[in-house]
Amino acid sequence: MSVAVVANLVVFAALLFFLNIQQRKGATLSRQVLIGLIFGSGFGLILQLVYGEGHAAIGASLDWINVVGRGYVGLLQMIIMPLVLVSMFAAVVKLENSASLGKISGLSISILLVTTMISALIGIAVTQGFGLSAEGLTEGARETARLSALEGRMDRVSDLTIPQMLISFIPTNPFADLTGARSTSIIAVVIFGILSGIAARKVMVEKQELEAPIRTFVEAIQSVVMRLVKMIMALTPYGIAALMARVVATSSAADILNLLGFIVASYVAIALMFVVHGLLVSLVGVSPKEYFKKIWPVLTFAFTSRSSAATIPLNVETQITKLKVPPAIANLSASFGATIGQNGCAGIYPAMLAVMVAPTVGINPMDINFILSLVAIITISSFGIAGVGGGATFAALIVLPAMGLPVTIAALLISIEPLIDMARTALNVSGAMTAGTITSRLMKDKQPEEELTEQQA
Repeated sequence: MSVAVVANLVVFAALLFFLNIQQRKGATLSRQVLIGLIFGSGFGLILQLVYGEGHAAIGASLDWINVVGRGYVGLLQMIIMPLVLVSMFAAVVKLENSASLGKISGLSISILLVTTMISALIGIAVTQGFGLSAEGLTEGARETARLSALEGRMDRVSDLTIPQMLISFIPTNPFADLTGARSTSIIAVVIFGILSGIAARKVMVEKQELEAPIRTFVEAIQSVVMRLVKMIMALTPYGIAALMARVVATSSAADILNLLGFIVASYVAIALMFVVHGLLVSLVGVSPKEYFKKIWPVLTFAFTSRSSAATIPLNVETQITKLKVPPAIANLSASFGATIGQNGCAGIYPAMLAVMVAPTVGINPMDINFILSLVAIITISSFGIAGVGGGATFAALIVLPAMGLPVTIAALLISIEPLIDMARTALNVSGAMTAGTITSRLMKDKQPEEELTEQQA
């Protein structure tokens, strides 16, 4: 290990120590995350300026810094499936009116799909407004390699029908789904948890002597899992700092400038969709300012991790403790939102690509039939989009061929994909939390104050 790498790691360790001091002083999580975001970004920028892009010292330093960043993401991924399974099982067992479970699921999914339709329309409008087109994009070595890979993936998804996609939600092997073996594993675990909870309720009715033990077991296992979530959440500022250091240190200024128009248009569309989320929660009596203030740490992690699935634990915990959404609704909206109706990856991105590439094959992107068909396909195909980095590409591979459009453009945008994907992921998570908040208010169901106090203790 060179002296330069050691010096870099000492500086980064000092940043983490400063974050620890802030944590011990009792700084709010939002403040800690903001400090981690700023310090991590600044550290990554300094590495770029001091060594230059692609320097060996940067790569060697990031190998060690990734232990913190990827380690944190790994801990979150570790808790996702146990949290989803236990939470859904407990939610059904504790549910006073089991009939409301169907209403909660239907309303949450409907909101996710409606917001995806809105995001697709915004993507279309912004792309047209900026005059973006696929013509003129250069194709280099990386893009050519990516195109070959995408064509291989397209062969696997082009024949995926809606009935087949719905069948993939069934937990044929719940043990395999608990390992996240499929892109639809989260939905499968949700279904398995709900069915197990229903079975437990029936046992409680049939054998009343087992009701108390079952409720005690549910309370104990849920308390353990939620405590584990809180322990991992305490590491968020450190994980954010490491992830942002890596993002900034490895970003290419040349690639960013080359495709700046698409980047700006993407962020404008995403910002407009955030405004839509604020307007929607305001319709059910929630202050948009307070809403975004409370979910800021969750959005920050989603931004840096580029994983809607990894954000589920933070998503659920914040909905329950900050937004006072009942556990059943919080878990359903967070779980569904990671794979269904992603506003950024499944809504805005494929819509923008379709509008950009349509003129190259002689299609008018402003034709009303084209727009209606595109929005419909985007909404339907938003089922089962993997909640990890790259989910937007998967969505594009379904939408573009369905519209009779080439997938080449997805490969040509590889250089800036990570930069835009960060904001798209934050929007996905915001959409899930918006669905949970609206569902909770529409059903007149808020987290009881006494229960909230117990969970915060």
